[in-house]
Amino acid sequence: MPPRLAFTASSAPAAQEAFASLTARHGNVAEADADVVVALGGDGQMLDVLHRLLRLDQRPRIYGMNRGTTGFLLNSYQEEGLEERLASAVASRVVPLECRAWSASGDELPLLRAFNEVALRRMSNQSARIRVSVDGVERLSELACDGVLVATPAGSTAYNLSARGPILPLESNLLALTPICPLRPRRWTGALLRSIRGIAFDVLEPRKRPVAVSADQRELIEVSRVEVRESRDTEMSLLFDDGQGLAERVLAEQFRT
Repeated sequence: MPPRLAFTASSAPAAQEAFASLTARHGNVAEADADVVVALGGDGQMLDVLHRLLRLDQRPRIYGMNRGTTGFLLNSYQEEGLEERLASAVASRVVPLECRAWSASGDELPLLRAFNEVALRRMSNQSARIRVSVDGVERLSELACDGVLVATPAGSTAYNLSARGPILPLESNLLALTPICPLRPRRWTGALLRSIRGIAFDVLEPRKRPVAVSADQRELIEVSRVEVRESRDTEMSLLFDDGQGLAERVLAEQFRT
């Protein structure tokens, strides 16, 4: 039997046209009933789909086709032969980060998850001052910076790379801890941590030097503490055309000139 397919598309005209054409050809079941969700758009659309499907008890696999701008997490678009491409597709496992945060007044804020990165950024014209701890051990008593982020291997080629962080192989079981425009300590360029580590950020002077935290496309403002760790019980499966898997794409990024 052919797989049960659910289609979802961004608001971009090209994505909407593809949605209309593909659903007319293959039908369109509810995401909760699908074997595969086909995402049409760019990487932003793919992240939206990943976060939405996290709420399901049984999470379908996701196959993206690029009908947007950036398409690192998606396959090339081709209307013909979709079922054949799905039959030969290779799965890549992506594990999100779990982000717990507290406000400047000490209240716990809504839980966030991120497939790319969790990033803390200053909200004023003054540098942020942040204490960094790993597994409960203080590693930096004060990092003066524009911000700091924790990136997954899948997200290490995005904001992390722009902040001069390292690209992580998908199967490395590492996280990148990367400062954003550090002032002190000036020579600290970040750290590579095993993915089982728990990372905590305490914002020093959170009212005078307010800091926001974002997890992919979701943001909380004026935080005083942020805790980040891997969320292995919520891993997802992305499908890629044979030979174009996510591990290969991340590896190829290290040789891009």
